[in-house]
Amino acid sequence: MALRLGGVLFLAALLCGVDASSNRPAVNQELSNLFNELWRLDANRMTPGVDYTVSVQGRAGFVNQGSHVVLDHASLPLFSNVDENKLRNITTYAHFMKLLDNYERSTGITERVTPEELTEISLFLDAVLETQVMKRAHQYLVSKGKSSSDSRQFKSQLNLIWFHLYHRQRNTGPDSCGFEHVFVGETKSGTEIIGFHNWVQFYLQEKNSHLDYKGYKARDHDLPDQDDHVLNLQFSWHGVVKPVGSAFIGTSPEFEMALFTVLFLINTERSTTALVNIDQCQMELVVIRQGRCLGTAYPKLLSSNSRHVGQHSH
Repeated sequence: MALRLGGVLFLAALLCGVDASSNRPAVNQELSNLFNELWRLDANRMTPGVDYTVSVQGRAGFVNQGSHVVLDHASLPLFSNVDENKLRNITTYAHFMKLLDNYERSTGITERVTPEELTEISLFLDAVLETQVMKRAHQYLVSKGKSSSDSRQFKSQLNLIWFHLYHRQRNTGPDSCGFEHVFVGETKSGTEIIGFHNWVQFYLQEKNSHLDYKGYKARDHDLPDQDDHVLNLQFSWHGVVKPVGSAFIGTSPEFEMALFTVLFLINTERSTTALVNIDQCQMELVVIRQGRCLGTAYPKLLSSNSRHVGQHSH
C-alpha cells in the first residue's frame, strides 16, 4: 500500500481552529524527488504483514503533557509480531540495536561512553555507509558542497551530527545526543517523554513491558491502516506518558538517518522545515539543531492518499 503518514501539525491546527494550509510553504520538489529515491532504495525496509504485524486498535484520547493518568484504548500491544531473526541478520539493524542500551534515560544525568560503545557506534556508521540509501544521500550532499566526497570524513560528519554529546539540561555534564533523542528516547524531570521516534525501539521496549501503547492519534477521515509506514501514537514509557508522538514504521535506520542528515546540512538555521511529497503523502519534515549537532528530528503529516493533489488542482 502507499505510504501514509501521521503527524502533529494538523491535530494542533484543529485544536487552535486554524487552517493548516493557510501559511503552508511551497513544496520542495528537489527534496521530494531525492526522498522518494531514498524510499525506493531502502532495501532493508520491513514489509507489513510479512516481517511485522501491527494492531492499531482504538483512538487515544487527549492527555495533558506531564500527566501520569491516561485511559488505555489499546488492550493489546501495537506490535503483535516482528521477525526478530530478520532484524538480527540485517547488518544495520543488528548494529543499531546494540546502541539502544548505551544511554541514560533521564536528561540531567551525565552520559559515560565506554570504549566498547565507541566501537559499537563506529561499526553502526560503517554499516550505514555501505547502504545504497546513505550512499545516495552522501552523493547529494557532496553535489551541494555540504559534505566531503571522502567517506571517512563523511563518517566523521555523521558521528558529530548524531553521536557527539551535549548539554540538554543545564548544570550537568553532557547528557544527550541526537541519536539518543530521536532513536532511543529520553525523559525530562520524570514527567515528560522527549524524542523517541523509532519503531524498533518501540517494539523492543513494548516486548520487555517497559512501554504500553495507548492507541493511535488521527483525524476521522484519515484513520490508520495496519500497513501504514508512519503512525501517530500515544504511549507510556516507564510510567511517563507521551500524549502524541510520531514514528516511521518498518523503515530502516539508515533511511531515517539519511533523510534527517540531508535536512540538517542543507540549512544553517536553528530550525529547518521542508514541505515534501513522499509517495502518496505530503508532510513537513522538521529538524532542530543543537549547535553543530542534531537536537531533534520528526515528521508532521499534512495529507495522505494523495489528497493534497486534489486540493491544489483547482
